[in-house]
Amino acid sequence: MNVPKMTVVAGLAGCGKTTWISQQMAKREEESRVRNENILYFSPSVGTVPIDKTRLETEFPSVKVFSDGQEVEFLNQLATADAVYIELGFYLELNAVAQILDNLSYRAVAVLPPTFKDSEWHSWAEEVVPGTAIDTSITTIQVWRTATTGQVIDEDSLDEFWYEMTHGAYGKVTRAKGIFDVADGRSLYADFVLGVPSTDFLELDLPRHLEGKPQRFSGIEVLGQNLDEAAIQQTLQDCCLSSAEIWQYQQQVKQILLEEAGV
Repeated sequence: MNVPKMTVVAGLAGCGKTTWISQQMAKREEESRVRNENILYFSPSVGTVPIDKTRLETEFPSVKVFSDGQEVEFLNQLATADAVYIELGFYLELNAVAQILDNLSYRAVAVLPPTFKDSEWHSWAEEVVPGTAIDTSITTIQVWRTATTGQVIDEDSLDEFWYEMTHGAYGKVTRAKGIFDVADGRSLYADFVLGVPSTDFLELDLPRHLEGKPQRFSGIEVLGQNLDEAAIQQTLQDCCLSSAEIWQYQQQVKQILLEEAGV
């Protein structure tokens, strides 16, 4: 039996859907070094805050990543693709797949906590992958997102904000992720899942931006209960630097880089 080249991945928030897709892409890259594969990725309904899309683009520059509004272009490239991954956010109904793919053949994969049983994802999936052991008793009520493209954030202030947010200062946060441009020109990825050991910010493989305000994507998504959205927004805004401060930091970093290069 032929295995469909299209894989649709679904599951609870924070279980590791994007991580699993990344692992599959890395495996394909390793196995097909002698030829360039045409790999597609699409995650519908992320709007103006495509955090996972941006992370995958930096990690796998050869993968063609599609956004909302590019459905036609995505469907037009299916015939020539070697592998296709569609990631469904937890907020999408499983029947949304039929509307997007219009009866095309695909393999259904659910990434779920190891102890999670008898859900709609189990009934839908052909393969269930054990994911992160998140607390399945928590019901997410609020989803708050905002793009911060063009903003540069003081890294110490970002550390403090992220700690406060993930420790209950603005409500019970169950999942948070974001991409932030910081003063030294780097782009940082942040990821938090309630009950899972915290990790340090990850520097994305992007050139340092040291010329004014960056126009590449940055933004944040927060899931939880009783979130004080206005306070999150205001605190995040307070972390952002003025144009004069951005210029000053960038000049300092340029000088340091020149000295390190022996110029």
